Amino acid sequence: MAYASGKHAKAISDRSGMEFPYNEMVKEWNGSLVHISEFESKHPQIDPKAHKGDAQALLNIRGDRTETAVAQLLPENPFTTYAASSGVINVFSPEHGLTNGTTYRFRGTPSVAGTYTNPGSFDGIAGSNIAKAAGYAITTGKFVSGARVTTNVTDNFFFTVNTSTATVGQQRGGGYPVSVGPVTLTA
Repeated sequence: MAYASGKHAKAISDRSGMEFPYNEMVKEWNGSLVHISEFESKHPQIDPKAHKGDAQALLNIRGDRTETAVAQLLPENPFTTYAASSGVINVFSPEHGLTNGTTYRFRGTPSVAGTYTNPGSFDGIAGSNIAKAAGYAITTGKFVSGARVTTNVTDNFFFTVNTSTATVGQQRGGGYPVSVGPVTLTA
């Protein structure tokens, strides 16, 4: 079907109700027939773009790893006997971070065979006794005048050896390297 060109035709605007030449009329997005001077394009907020939701998980994630237990290296000659005929040994270890009442084991140098040597013997206390396989429960702080002193607990702790006692007392020893760590640790 053929339509007339409409060069002499008139049309009424749906917006203003005024008469305009038919050839100057346009159709809006909502279907209204309006003159080109009245044309309004569709506002972008009427038809918003679709957005995906925010991501909530990462692809190929890995959980936190579990740190393996390690031994802490102690300074040279970290052990000091408390007094003669006493089994109490004070240990100097700056910022040790060890837990009061927990059992730890002392070790010397790691060997090629997968074992550790014993710390050095001193003041009548054998290094093999200090390196007892079952370890010792430590107490944070320093043992002074027959009691625990709780000042400077981050740098000092003490334990009591169970098979020998100091000969002189107030003697430093143990040698270097000496480490402290979990009882279950192997070289």
